[in-house]
Amino acid sequence: MPEGGHGPVVVVGAGVGGLVAAALLARRGLPVTLVEAADGPGGKMRPLEVDGVRIDAGPTVLTMRWVFDELFDQLGGTHHLPALTPLPVLARHAWRGHERRLDLHADRRRSAEAIAEFSSPAEARRFERFCDEAARVYARLEGPYIRSSRPHFAQMVGDLGVRGLATLAALGPMATLAQSLAWRFRDPRLRQLFGRYATYCGASPWGAPATLMLVAHVEQSGVWSVAGGMAALAGALAARAEAAGAVLRYGERVRRLAVEHGRMAGVELEGGERLAAASVVFNGDVSMLPALLPETARRAVPAPLPLQARSLSAVTWALHARTRATHGACGFTPSRHNVFFDDHYASEFDDIFRRRRLPGRGTVYLCAQDRLHDAEGAFAQDAAAGAAPPPRERLLALVNAPADGDRRAFDASEIEPCQTRCVQLLRDCGLTIEVESPSQVVRRTPADFQRLFPGSGGALYGMATHGWMSLFRRSGATTALPGLYLAGGGVHPGPGVPMAAMSGRLAAATLLEHLGSTRRSSRVRISGGMSMPSATTAAMR
Repeated sequence: MPEGGHGPVVVVGAGVGGLVAAALLARRGLPVTLVEAADGPGGKMRPLEVDGVRIDAGPTVLTMRWVFDELFDQLGGTHHLPALTPLPVLARHAWRGHERRLDLHADRRRSAEAIAEFSSPAEARRFERFCDEAARVYARLEGPYIRSSRPHFAQMVGDLGVRGLATLAALGPMATLAQSLAWRFRDPRLRQLFGRYATYCGASPWGAPATLMLVAHVEQSGVWSVAGGMAALAGALAARAEAAGAVLRYGERVRRLAVEHGRMAGVELEGGERLAAASVVFNGDVSMLPALLPETARRAVPAPLPLQARSLSAVTWALHARTRATHGACGFTPSRHNVFFDDHYASEFDDIFRRRRLPGRGTVYLCAQDRLHDAEGAFAQDAAAGAAPPPRERLLALVNAPADGDRRAFDASEIEPCQTRCVQLLRDCGLTIEVESPSQVVRRTPADFQRLFPGSGGALYGMATHGWMSLFRRSGATTALPGLYLAGGGVHPGPGVPMAAMSGRLAAATLLEHLGSTRRSSRVRISGGMSMPSATTAAMR
């Protein structure tokens, strides 16, 4: 069936999933209008203006470059990816009370050498085995899970086959990531470091499935910085969508989704305008859908997530400030990405998920956005010769928090002690951030994220990836309401910029599949599989 004969498509939300879906559908000749409540594209990737500079205040890490290489090849045209720079140092790690730091490198052998020096040669060998296993897990899951529509359990078993099932069984049936790491490492600091991969999906290491060890392989295949910041990636996708014929309308909030005769009929904007649509791709928080639909259609979409099922939120500080290494020779010099660990890691997630409070001993992530990509953490902008102290730099600091933004706002009596603890942790690890004026800091809390992304409660990753069955619980691209499709980090295949992009690809592919078929149950799979590292990444090794 020619796509050009299909009625209008409305995409709600200009996050990366919505942008990808709009671009792909317009490329196939469908009339596409994208509406976005904010004044520009990007969703969670939009930057903040702080002290006269733009700071990435959402996602700061780009992995799985192949997703975007494939996407822009598929879209064609003259708009290309922004320049991407591979990071030799993936992240720098520090622990309270420990003088040694640990860098993980894109070069796996260098990481093993660093672990041997930091911990022991035996732990370095365990790291090598861990990486091999993570690569096998990724290889088994890329095709049947990442590139495919949300599978049912029986489908997944069939897709994996005997070898795939054996790979996953070797992780320990129903093991959590924390349990798996306890079997694989003796050094508790390494368990803490690799347990952090659970937070990439908004989960606790003590609840996340062991399969999330595959993040180790994803990072070793390349971590990239984007010229112009992450917003430049959103801008490139928006430009490509417009070049393909999509109409992008910013500053337009959706009041409700219109349903007629049991299927989608369009969207109504807050100003009263009605946009007719044969299909709607919803790239917002899935928990918002029941509030946007007429009562008769609400059973056709997922119910809002209960509080306990929500992923992590965060308190973030976007800063334009000076940094200073303290403790003399033991001072901490930031790299691009930095993680500061406190003691009693389990208490952080107990506070967040069980006690629903800001962590008493939370991990702090710090992205130093003006740092070069070398191991020394030099500045990307040259300071004047002999200048001291160093120039102000763009920083994003983040501590995990419960996603209770629709229930309460953390007040100063809770936020200020959390901020003080974070500052002290950095100082204890050898780094001081010097803020001279309130204008140099913009803080966001779960309540702010709830206002920005209605229905989420401030959850930044949708549903928490807790339990091995969580792989099958996320919503897929298709709903029970004909004409309504879903995209975004809250749906399959999961959170993160590349995964959200894949959700947009799957939503577009599913919609197009339904145009040419009377069956709505056919499963879509994006072509390709077991993507290899790019030539640049391979050269780095």
